[in-house]
Amino acid sequence: MALTGLPPDADTDIARVSQALAMITPRWNARILLALDGKPLRYKEIARKVSWLLNGQLHLKLKQLCDAGLVQRTEHTTRHVTYGHTDRAAALLPVLPLIVTWAEKNLEKPERPLPAIEQIEDGLTLLTRRHAVALLWVLKVRGESSGRTLARLVMPDSDWTNVYPPLRQLVADGLVDTDGTGHPYRLSAAGDALGPILGALSAWSAGQPLRQAVRHPVWGRPDDPPAAQKWVSNPARLPAPTATPAPANTRTNPSPAWQHGGLFSHATPARPTAALPAGGPRR
Repeated sequence: MALTGLPPDADTDIARVSQALAMITPRWNARILLALDGKPLRYKEIARKVSWLLNGQLHLKLKQLCDAGLVQRTEHTTRHVTYGHTDRAAALLPVLPLIVTWAEKNLEKPERPLPAIEQIEDGLTLLTRRHAVALLWVLKVRGESSGRTLARLVMPDSDWTNVYPPLRQLVADGLVDTDGTGHPYRLSAAGDALGPILGALSAWSAGQPLRQAVRHPVWGRPDDPPAAQKWVSNPARLPAPTATPAPANTRTNPSPAWQHGGLFSHATPARPTAALPAGGPRR
């Protein structure tokens, strides 16, 4: 079933990217994935790294990540169970440094230096706004569009005025610009700079190596050299589970051959003292 009024290939691409974001954006997911960087860990070892989570919360999060195919639970004996990244997670985590780099360049400078994990969470918050991926996709292709045109392409089965709340949110987040009421909308420089991230998520969700992001028909920039990575990488440790299908490939596409990739490595931060702030012009 089509989610937008765009051609099928575009609709599929937007759905895949949205599903990929939905897997890693829920609160604490990225932190748990980073805590698992390295060798597989037992439950108590993970709990020490994310000590602010109650046992019931951590258990539920691990189950969700296992169901998503990002974490594999291995039962060595009834009393010895470990959790570790799958190849799918290993292939996905190199996207996180791209989010950090984008956030450092495009979000409001905080009063204090933010850990990388908070930059990641701020960036993910913006990308998972309602209809954000589809609206950004259309504006990238068309350059400028009226609210009515965006509504027809992004939410064809809804009253066209419903497009304005998400558009206003994207403007407030600094990803979309407009000259005022009645004027068309366009990507801001920060919105356009999301290209490498959205292209990488598209490649990953289609089962392709992240280097294919530069060839994305909308977000790709084939003339740009790959950005230098300043993050430490480690080899993938676990095979992808065979029992859990990839949620992002539920359409009639061949099963992806997930590629081995580096793991994003970063020290686990101390317990946050407050709810994580959203990014954008104001943090």
